[in-house]
Amino acid sequence: MATAAETSASEPEAESKAGPKADGEEDEVKAARTRRKVLSRAVAAATYKTMGPAWDQQEEGVSESDGDEYAMASSAESSPGEYEWEYDEEEEKNQLEIERLEEQLSINVYDYNCHVDLIRLLRLEGELTKVRMAREKMSEIFPLTEELWLEWLHDEISMAQDGLDREHVYDLFEKAVKDYICPNIWLEYGQYSVGGIGQKGGLEKVRSVFERALSSVGLHMTKGLALWEAYREFESAIVEAARPVAGFLSPFDREQTFDSQLEKVHSLFRRQLAIPLYDMEATFAEYEEWSEDPIPESVIQNYNKALQQLEKYKPYEEALLQAEAPRLAEYQAYIDFEMKIGDPARIQLIFERALVENCLVPDLWIRYSQYLDRQLKVKDLVLSVHNRAIRNCPWTVALWSRYLLAMERHGVDHQVISDSSKELEELRAAFTRALEYLKQEVEERFNESGDPSCVIMQNWARIEARLCNNMQKARELWDSIMTRGNAKYANMWLEYYNLERAHGDTQHCRKALHRAVQCTSDYPEHVCEVLLTMERTEGSLEDWDIAVQKTETRLARVNEQRMKAAEKEAALVQQEEEKAEQRKRARAEKKALKKKKKIRGPEKRGADEDDEKEWGDDEEEQPSKRRRVENSIPAAGETQNVEVAAGPAGKCAAVDVEPPSKQKEKAASLKRDMPKVLHDSSKDSITVFVSNLPYSMQEPDAKLRPLFEACGEVVQIRPIFSNRGDFRGYCYVEFKEEKSALQALEMDRKSVEGRPMFVSPCVDKSKNPDFKVFRYSTSLEKHKLFISGLPFSCTKEELEEICKAHGTVKDLRLVTNRAGKPKGLAYVEYENESQASQAVMKMDGMTIKENIIKVAISNPPQRKVPEKPETRKAPGGPMLLPQTYGARGKGRTQLSLLPRALQRPSAAAPQAENGPAAAPAVAAPAATEAPKMSNADFAKLFLRK
Repeated sequence: MATAAETSASEPEAESKAGPKADGEEDEVKAARTRRKVLSRAVAAATYKTMGPAWDQQEEGVSESDGDEYAMASSAESSPGEYEWEYDEEEEKNQLEIERLEEQLSINVYDYNCHVDLIRLLRLEGELTKVRMAREKMSEIFPLTEELWLEWLHDEISMAQDGLDREHVYDLFEKAVKDYICPNIWLEYGQYSVGGIGQKGGLEKVRSVFERALSSVGLHMTKGLALWEAYREFESAIVEAARPVAGFLSPFDREQTFDSQLEKVHSLFRRQLAIPLYDMEATFAEYEEWSEDPIPESVIQNYNKALQQLEKYKPYEEALLQAEAPRLAEYQAYIDFEMKIGDPARIQLIFERALVENCLVPDLWIRYSQYLDRQLKVKDLVLSVHNRAIRNCPWTVALWSRYLLAMERHGVDHQVISDSSKELEELRAAFTRALEYLKQEVEERFNESGDPSCVIMQNWARIEARLCNNMQKARELWDSIMTRGNAKYANMWLEYYNLERAHGDTQHCRKALHRAVQCTSDYPEHVCEVLLTMERTEGSLEDWDIAVQKTETRLARVNEQRMKAAEKEAALVQQEEEKAEQRKRARAEKKALKKKKKIRGPEKRGADEDDEKEWGDDEEEQPSKRRRVENSIPAAGETQNVEVAAGPAGKCAAVDVEPPSKQKEKAASLKRDMPKVLHDSSKDSITVFVSNLPYSMQEPDAKLRPLFEACGEVVQIRPIFSNRGDFRGYCYVEFKEEKSALQALEMDRKSVEGRPMFVSPCVDKSKNPDFKVFRYSTSLEKHKLFISGLPFSCTKEELEEICKAHGTVKDLRLVTNRAGKPKGLAYVEYENESQASQAVMKMDGMTIKENIIKVAISNPPQRKVPEKPETRKAPGGPMLLPQTYGARGKGRTQLSLLPRALQRPSAAAPQAENGPAAAPAVAAPAATEAPKMSNADFAKLFLRK
């Protein structure tokens, strides 16, 4: 390894060979060269102080002041140069802007952007004293970003003149590393401390800074490498500076000085190679080249283990590199991974990395502080994180309460009120200050409600009622709580009612519940039930009648509003279905038109147009109609065994078709081959009915038996097949014991090949025709979302990754058809209503794979029960008899061949508003009997454009 002196000597020669460079690159090269010179000379000075005059100095003029050349280098980097600014319009404009910003900050000291703009302008004008004051004022209120700290530190380094100034810069570095985890600030801190190596205790100071830096960010996979290399280069420079003197020392002195220093470099290499970092291979190769002895086997084993760990971490690091800030979802996935591994140092590091870009996310601070409170429990670390949390998110009550609990848990001293007569007034004053702070410092300045549920006021009212017996004050506080937008929530009214029940009187309880019935919009049924219960137990008959009338009126109005909302939702769904049906019809028509053009060539089209009038006169000349052979059997009496199909050039070609008798025999053989599944209704208690299975399931018996054998011994699984041998998606599972069948019902909605399997009791529907089990809720579910418009290619994992960013996802279901293909719909269940409502606001209208999705709270429309035919009546007319179509009802192919032109009712025919008009008593012959038409007339109607 080349010495520092050799490196310095070779630099000018290398520069002359490199040729001209850009200005920015030249400045960087000069700055790096200056740092290396300073480092070498400062290390030489430290070595001289350590080893004494026995060392023959090769560098002359080494003194303590040489270390301060780092400050000069930093000043050369950061100082823009000395310019004589003349008083002009631009300067006057800046001064006016500075005055405006200072006035704005005197009104609202929490305006972050105003602080930043003021510092920028003061620095531009050269007001160094004012810049320092502005920065200190901002740092007292807000944590500063890495960029703001580095700018401040460079300015202070350029102004540092003596040892006192250096101590001031050290203090500034200590404040900077406490706000956020910043590898660049630690690197700057270590390099600056090297400049003070000539002072008393300077060497220990440098090593202390680098060791703390490694403890803080040494595990950082992408930015930790620079710190390790800087520390190692510092120790290596000491070794190279002491190498010429080592030969003149006694064995004891050599072991105490040179060999111990050499071991420090070895130790740094080994520590670094045991940690998964990017570019580890280059470090290992450098160690092999630097070390005079072979690398120990234990070091190689640790190095290989670190490489394996690096491969596990790479996907998460690459996801962070590819994503755009603030990368919250990527960081959360990384945190989950680290939590599973359980290394406290790495967990702390990834939390700190995530908070650099997501410092205004209270949930992330809560999760971090919760981990420290429960796992590490280190007092200084825990309290520091809690303090930083409230500095970043002062509007969040949960962070303040957690901070207070943490201080109490770790025994932090607090002021004890000795005068008991003033205790109550002090408490009330504290509550008042808290409310004023929330209103003025949080709600007005940050536009965020610091206490949306008014927890502080609720606690105050509870204390007034229980400990002070002052219900009048408690009621005033609850009036204020309700006027802040909480009157629509049932739980708030019930909390107030319980307080009145415990410490108030019946009259105020009744008054509160009557107000609750009128105002509650989320769960009015619950409030009405509580009111009726109270009047039943404590009220008079008159009070009971009033309560019944009031609750019925309110619930009727609520139900009406819900019905309107459901109808509106159903109308929107119907519109979407109609649009989808129109698109489907248009595609089918387009496809049919293309097919028709292929079948009918240009010549045949012209012949058909010429003979349009004569078409249909002779039945023997009609073209043969193509029949589908695969899924249909010709009717009895047909003897045609040749099918006309279109050839490549549009000409007709004969295709052999089996005679009807053979097709019937084939269908009959299929029916004979498929065994009929008979069900014994006496075994319903030990049998379950399994449905909603995929049609594509192969060997259902073998697939389902292992699942149900976990519930008990399975006697038989009877899957149901169609006549063609296709699985129909349901089966019967018969157990040996009844308790096994009951246990099997708990497997309802278990996912099987991507579809929820329905498991229900086996019931004979001929005896219980009204028995139906709908597997999902049809009422309003505030914690569940309904998502529509999803791309068919969207997977469950992709959607879950998107939804997890807004809360804890308990369940997610993609709606599919019988074949298992997605329908573009999904249901997402969150842990609570708050997370669901936040997800609706943030996800509705989101674009996923070029599809704009719609997100709403799950509220399916009411399932309409079809009216029985015998109950339908025409308005003002007799009961209508059901139309009969045969034993199996109207089939799909039982279509009317009457053209639509003849189906249109005449203008004179009366039409009922909501149904068919009543038939007249006497009908004219023209109205009851249509004129007879020939085949030619029918053809004209069909071909009418």
